[in-house]
Amino acid sequence: MAVDRTTVAHIAKLARIRIDAEQQDALTADLNNILSWIEQLSELDTEGVAPMTSVVEMRLPQRPDAVTDGNCRDKILRNAPETMHGFFVVPKVVE
Repeated sequence: MAVDRTTVAHIAKLARIRIDAEQQDALTADLNNILSWIEQLSELDTEGVAPMTSVVEMRLPQRPDAVTDGNCRDKILRNAPETMHGFFVVPKVVE
């Protein structure tokens, strides 16, 4: 896949950036180099290679996935200026 000046101009228009003619030629060459590098990567055989998140194999610590309410409702409500039936009382904002 090759990129030409027309494609670069279209990309610049979509990105809403202004590119001079000399910059357009340089950007065309840069984008073509990037695309050829990506094509080289697609030639690699990655069959049997596990996906990696880091170059160092490690296991992140995990906690049990359990839903709790925090068991501290009373401590939180102590900070409220007004409470009723275990909830915050706030002024009505919709009429």
